[in-house]
Amino acid sequence: MTAVSYDDAPVPIRQDLLNAHQRAWQRIAAPGTWLTGETRVATAREVRNARLCPLCAERKASLMPYGVIGTHDTVTDLPEAQVELIHRLATDSARLKQSWARELIEGGLSEEEYVETVGVACTTISLDTFAHAVGMAIREIPAAMPGEPNRIRPAEARQGDAWLPWIAAEDANEADRDTFGPGISNIRRALSLVPDEARGFFDLVGNQYLNAEQMKDFATRFRAITRAQIELIAGRISAINQCAY
Repeated sequence: MTAVSYDDAPVPIRQDLLNAHQRAWQRIAAPGTWLTGETRVATAREVRNARLCPLCAERKASLMPYGVIGTHDTVTDLPEAQVELIHRLATDSARLKQSWARELIEGGLSEEEYVETVGVACTTISLDTFAHAVGMAIREIPAAMPGEPNRIRPAEARQGDAWLPWIAAEDANEADRDTFGPGISNIRRALSLVPDEARGFFDLVGNQYLNAEQMKDFATRFRAITRAQIELIAGRISAINQCAY
């Protein structure tokens, strides 16, 4: 288990949150389905670096970001298409376009690599945002673990309503029905082209927010604040971040 300490936190941190964050950092450092541990760690480093990238800042300030041409400042040797994906996700995710995503795929980033990169980037952003919100320094990114990705694409994944292939509700196999099947929201199957990445990300979501079953239960108070307070905060953050979902 990757060691994560919140001993410097100015407020008490729930044990389930600490455990979930330890699992998340370990997932980032370990080989994934399509990316090596080195690439996943590099992705986390680029997420942090994107906040200092002059090109990203210029695009963020522009009314027409896709007309701003330039080269990203990087701290890794990741391919150009992957750096573009990570930086856009980290700095201007509200204005992503399907045509832009297809250009990255055509530029050499596979659909599976795209999805797994999104998962690692979003996990890193979630962990760093938590540290910032609590008033702590962001945690050190762990060293990459050796090993090769298994590169197994789910046979039931196909192109549907999303930009990239996913596991549609009607296609989920018996083992995945509770994860991607009928009654499951589209956002929970968004990363399902790489099922382990989807499961890992929502393991983190379930502890930082609520898990799938808790979300359906409006009568029980699962956190220190009420469900109404949780959703008020979530709605405000979504508005600030221009969350289209």
